[in-house]
Amino acid sequence: MTNMFIGQVAAILTAFCWAIGSTNFEKAGKKIGSVNLNLMRLVFAFAFSCIYTFFSRGYMLPADASGTIWFWLVISGFTGMFIGDLLLFEAFVTVGARISMLIYACVPIFSTILAYVFLKETMTIRQIAGMLITISGIAIAILDSDNSRRKVKFSHPIAGILFALGGAIAQAVGYVIGKYGMGGYDAFAATQIRILSGIIGFAVFFTFKKQWKSFFLSFRQTDAVKPAIIASFFGPFIGVSLSLFAVQRVNPGIASTLMSITPVILIFYAIIFKGEKIRVKEIIGSILCIIGLGIIFI
Repeated sequence: MTNMFIGQVAAILTAFCWAIGSTNFEKAGKKIGSVNLNLMRLVFAFAFSCIYTFFSRGYMLPADASGTIWFWLVISGFTGMFIGDLLLFEAFVTVGARISMLIYACVPIFSTILAYVFLKETMTIRQIAGMLITISGIAIAILDSDNSRRKVKFSHPIAGILFALGGAIAQAVGYVIGKYGMGGYDAFAATQIRILSGIIGFAVFFTFKKQWKSFFLSFRQTDAVKPAIIASFFGPFIGVSLSLFAVQRVNPGIASTLMSITPVILIFYAIIFKGEKIRVKEIIGSILCIIGLGIIFI
């Protein structure tokens, strides 16, 4: 089994983990708020990672990481797991998991642009065409046509769309920095450093906003804590670790593309388990999005 194949499998598994995580985060976030949920899920995920790395590596904490690895992964974690996730989880609450993750499919595009700027990787005409198809798919899913006024309007709150878009940009930056910083270091231990950075970021945020009381009270809502634990396991623990593992072994664009099948997974989940009626344009948008990403990187 080649390293590329291992990375591709990890990326696909990441997409499934994020599908499970995002739906549970949506449930919990609507009960305790996205900000409280963000810190809660990082605390749970850090506990999971400590247990795992103790048995898998003999280290409960990433004490064997060099100063350089710590430096870059702390920046990566702050960008992706604090700023990026703060915006994404607000989007979950505002417009829901499916639309948020569909917009999040922009991550490969931003990753490619960042790789071009900072790593001097070139882009082909086919990749540019794929990006245009992807953006078109996203536009079809989130925009409606107002025939009475002959105007185009957002079919979902614009604030939620901007939250998701900002989260996608931050996540892309975090991936590129994380790939550069971790080198050949263990992906699960690298995730620990990124989680710690995220926890510190939210701790400062909570202190500034004087929200610690609200955070601790949120643990009393058992109907929110249960989905938060499930989402923490599949999201920042397993999902993020697998995403770093994938990015470590294949091009960030390829890995991000495979991870972007999450919106399609969520559509089938909504139909089968939640009985939701999915609009045709959302299905078409999702399909175009994935086709565009495939053209870019396959």
